[in-house]
Amino acid sequence: MNLNDLIEYTKKQEPVCFKNDYTSPILFQEYGVYRGLRDENGKGVLTGLTHISEIISSHIVNEKKEPCDGQLWYRGYQVQNLIQSLKPNEFGYEKIAYLLLMGQLPDEQEEKEFRSFIGQCRTLPTNFTRDVIMKAPSKDIMNSMTKSILTLASYDENVSDTSIPNVLRQCIQLIAEFPLLAIYGYNAYDHYEKYNSMFIHHPDPNLSTAENILMMLRPDKKYTQVEAKVLDTALILHMEHGGGNNSTFTTRVVTSSGSDTYATITAAMSSLKGPKHGGANIKVMEMIEDIRNHVSDFHDEDQIRDYLEKIVDKQAFDHKGLIYGMGHAVYSISDPRERVFKSYVVQLAQEKGRMEDLALYENIEKIAPEVIAEKRKIYKGVSPNVDFYSGFVYEMLGIPQELYTAMFAIARIVGWSSHRIEELICMEKIIRPAYMSIMERKE
Repeated sequence: MNLNDLIEYTKKQEPVCFKNDYTSPILFQEYGVYRGLRDENGKGVLTGLTHISEIISSHIVNEKKEPCDGQLWYRGYQVQNLIQSLKPNEFGYEKIAYLLLMGQLPDEQEEKEFRSFIGQCRTLPTNFTRDVIMKAPSKDIMNSMTKSILTLASYDENVSDTSIPNVLRQCIQLIAEFPLLAIYGYNAYDHYEKYNSMFIHHPDPNLSTAENILMMLRPDKKYTQVEAKVLDTALILHMEHGGGNNSTFTTRVVTSSGSDTYATITAAMSSLKGPKHGGANIKVMEMIEDIRNHVSDFHDEDQIRDYLEKIVDKQAFDHKGLIYGMGHAVYSISDPRERVFKSYVVQLAQEKGRMEDLALYENIEKIAPEVIAEKRKIYKGVSPNVDFYSGFVYEMLGIPQELYTAMFAIARIVGWSSHRIEELICMEKIIRPAYMSIMERKE
């Protein structure tokens, strides 16, 4: 049997699979099973406890749950306060990574040592870039990174040691190496698949993570203070988001089995790359481009409203009826990350001369919730989430779309690492939820 025969065979089996595997939504309600581990009101099923972060989207008023402005807390601090506490020229990614990993803000000496360790670890084994990253370049940078992470395990003499010091050491090394895996993976793809010139810049141990990313991505290595500050802020805001998001929960599930750090982070990467999780900002960019092609005046609210209504009515864009970047599984009135990020987006748009494009985003931000409320029955408010602007920022920074989800991973590995360590310290049982069998028994 050749490949084409196998493909035809599987196509013929599709109706059989649907017939035997389909479960009516009514049965989920009948047996009290929450699909997606979320109840009918969208609240997540409680599966664990954590010291690392907290998301607040509602409060109790007169014994009733009422939505409120969203809040995101890292280790007891509101994230917007952490960002606002940074000096104008200070990059906070490393400092806040220390906070999430260690549970407390570093003093001056601790921060200096941690930044130094990150800088020293920002290197790859001899010939790793040539022999691993460039050997099989791919447009899918997340897959390229995943391959590299698993290969790095081969260079670790203590790969299976799950003691806290060793796991912390592995996590710090991966946090430092992630920008290299992503950018070198893209450079290989850009050269071998798109036939552009190849350049590989070595990271500078004295620069921040955000500065190194921009420096390594650009042929001339140049970037502005505003560019680096905006990217640093984006990394901080994407760094952690509670234990219940798909990739972080994956981290805890795999950790609970006793698996090693490289396999665990690889599983988290595979979860993040799903378009329902880490690829949301790409869909926003595709939608904005479609709107840009069908709206002649970015300041004409009526024209924008008409086209957004067509999108919601499944008459335009991808015919899914979704305005991407609007709404969140947890937040309703506001996403605190978007609110913090917005001022930095404005700064960058001003520097780049993109205020006209910003006007389109701001009008969509204003009108879309109204259109969704009119067209859809919703149990909570709808507001822009952090992905609404992140793709726009990456575009202004000249970061290619192939790297958008990888940028998310460069930030979120800090959260994954923190949850892995907490799971190892606090939990002794493998995470094993129950599924009820509804199969038909046969002779």
